[in-house]
Amino acid sequence: MKSAIVKRSVVLEGHKTSVSLENEFWEGLREIAEQQKSNLSSLVRQIDRDRHKGNLSSAIRVFVLSHFHARAHAAAPTPQEHRAVWAEPAAVS
Repeated sequence: MKSAIVKRSVVLEGHKTSVSLENEFWEGLREIAEQQKSNLSSLVRQIDRDRHKGNLSSAIRVFVLSHFHARAHAAAPTPQEHRAVWAEPAAVS
């Protein structure tokens, strides 16, 4: 199943430009903006300022992926915690 590419216009440093992303990345970007109590435009401007190379669409994809990757790893148990949970004998009633 292919994801739809959605093209949106954004204004960066007073210039209008378009960004094409899969809808899932737009949704992820929107979620991040809400978590940061920001808006989509401000977040895209921040990503644009912070990118070192590549195009804006790629920078946004990497930003969204990195955000959710970090969040997943923060929530995941460490290997030691995982082993400890499975090593404990279950109580039998």
